[in-house]
Amino acid sequence: MDLTVVAYIVYLLIAVGLTVWVARTLSRNGRIFLADVLHGNEKLADAVNHLLVVGFYLVNFGFVALYLSRDSAVRDARELFEALSVKLGVVLLVLGVMHLGNVYVLNKIRRRGAMEREQVPPVAPQGWTAPPKNGPWAPPAPAGPQV
Repeated sequence: MDLTVVAYIVYLLIAVGLTVWVARTLSRNGRIFLADVLHGNEKLADAVNHLLVVGFYLVNFGFVALYLSRDSAVRDARELFEALSVKLGVVLLVLGVMHLGNVYVLNKIRRRGAMEREQVPPVAPQGWTAPPKNGPWAPPAPAGPQV
């Protein structure tokens, strides 16, 4: 069997295995984070988690498939390992960047939700107070002669 084909097979096995492992790990451990971002709505957290996993698989498997081809043939074991290291290294970097991007966006959503929750007054306003007559917050006295 040609070593280029062996490189393709090993690359696909490792890349698919890594993608599935990362997706399952992120799904399992990210569920708690999503529940917090979505204010405890467990059903919505599960749905968003599933959609994120599906998108993760689609993007990563698409990238792995597009990055499969090689310009030159693999002639020996050294070239086999070099080709695999470059291809798998790029796949790992893409997985990491996608993970960091997801965490960044979800953290922004969580912070925005926390800010909105903090801005709600504990008691509804019941009216205006009169401005103070004297003291440091009193309006300045009008300039000019008083009649």
